[in-house]
Amino acid sequence: MAPEAAPLLVAESLAKGFGSGDARVEVFRGVSLTVAGGDLLAITGPSGSGKSTLLHLFAGLETPDAGRVVLDGVDWAVLAPAPRAAVRGASVGFVFQFHHLLPELTAEENVALPLFLAGRKEEDGRREAREVLDRVGLLGRATAFPRTLSGGERQRVAIARAVVRRPRLLLCDEPTGSLDATHAARVFELLAEVAKERAGAAIVVTHDPEWARRCATIKLLGEEGLSDVI
Repeated sequence: MAPEAAPLLVAESLAKGFGSGDARVEVFRGVSLTVAGGDLLAITGPSGSGKSTLLHLFAGLETPDAGRVVLDGVDWAVLAPAPRAAVRGASVGFVFQFHHLLPELTAEENVALPLFLAGRKEEDGRREAREVLDRVGLLGRATAFPRTLSGGERQRVAIARAVVRRPRLLLCDEPTGSLDATHAARVFELLAEVAKERAGAAIVVTHDPEWARRCATIKLLGEEGLSDVI
């Protein structure tokens, strides 16, 4: 019998708060989660419950007050800033609530940028960027600059940028909030496909119950941690 694969992501007893003294606000505590390769997980919860903060901890963008996060066997806490950024760039794709596109680059160039930073040849990077733009229905807008794109189009470019390197872990913060039903469905299929490549996984923060139901597992985030949604 083949040995069981190690988890892709392990979060243990995470706690996070902001401020100090009487002004301190505890966002959550006791958050633990294990994510295996191929998992497609939705995290729901009320506004202010810390869903975005939790994704930042998973990605090593913030440091927990307690607990630890281990990605693919590497504890974020032991990494200096430069190695941490290198691991994040190679292994994590992040779709933020806001697109954060570079205004001086075209849609194609924005999507190809992670490939260029990884040393990919320009011709290859542009070809792969166009392929992913086609998947999100924006091949015809590849040469457009962000200022000429609608909000939904910008978000689809940002999603294409997040998946173009086929990351091991996709972290998605309300990825389809500005998309219509048709494009949201296309994006879901793309995220699910990328999540399964390289034995990867995707964690999606969403308020959309329909999107959550399409994921294999749904977790509710509260002050005391994550609980299953039945």
